[in-house]
Amino acid sequence: MADHTFFSYNTNEALHLSEKERKIIIDCFNKVEYELQQSIDKHSKKLIAANIELFLNYCTRFYDRQFITRDNAHKGALENFESLLNEYFESDKPQLLGVPTVTWCAAALHLSSNYFGDLVKKETGKSAQEYIQAKIIDVAKQRITGNNKTVNEVAYEIGFKYPQHFSRFFKQRVGKTPNEFRNIN
Repeated sequence: MADHTFFSYNTNEALHLSEKERKIIIDCFNKVEYELQQSIDKHSKKLIAANIELFLNYCTRFYDRQFITRDNAHKGALENFESLLNEYFESDKPQLLGVPTVTWCAAALHLSSNYFGDLVKKETGKSAQEYIQAKIIDVAKQRITGNNKTVNEVAYEIGFKYPQHFSRFFKQRVGKTPNEFRNIN
């Protein structure tokens, strides 16, 4: 089930099927139904499982296609995501809510977390978490070099409760501590 994140999508994120695709899905259901109506034999379980797996694989294929063919709608969602992050860091939300999470961003965009994560991954090649973390680093770099605030103040401003977590996070992503980065730039 973990391989099929679409089970936790919201109803407004439903799979859009062409008539041809709909027939393929119905055929999978019909094969499972046929096996369930037959007398159980040594092949029944294997055939039912194979047809369910076929159904799931088709759903994955069709969702992948949907992410491509509904590209314009998804571009709007990504633009909204970027705007959401910009507004987040320009407000007092980081101090109140901490660093933004995938769940928070998805909810703010009226999407389920899994659909949102799959969408961001398909469009950017990065997970939603990686995208958010890259944004945090961009904001941190600007604030570290753009003013006279201490690293601790910057850490609190962008939503970290503990400055040492921010410093560790920054060093892991940038390869330098925030102070080393400030001194170089």
